Amino acid sequence: MAANEVHLNDVGTVFVVTVKDDTTAVDISAATTKQIIFMAPDGGKLTKAATFTTNGTDGKMQWTTVANDLDEPGTWKIQGKVVLTAGTWYTDISTFVVEGNL
Repeated sequence: MAANEVHLNDVGTVFVVTVKDDTTAVDISAATTKQIIFMAPDGGKLTKAATFTTNGTDGKMQWTTVANDLDEPGTWKIQGKVVLTAGTWYTDISTFVVEGNL
């Protein structure tokens, strides 16, 4: 299986989002809210509480899929959101494809 393949109803797939200012990772270690927002092909949104990949100083946070997260094949969107004392920020929106199964 290729590293970027995601399939319908996969459980245990780790999605990592990096919060950046231009091309530089932002220290999010003091974030009071860390979320990863998924948008399914039908427009439905799924918001998950993220955890730090390490300690947050590298700007990275992650979510590991559980049952019923990836419940629709097609092109999905993903975006990170963090709340720090200085404000609320969102990452760029990325896309990924959820492939169907037999």
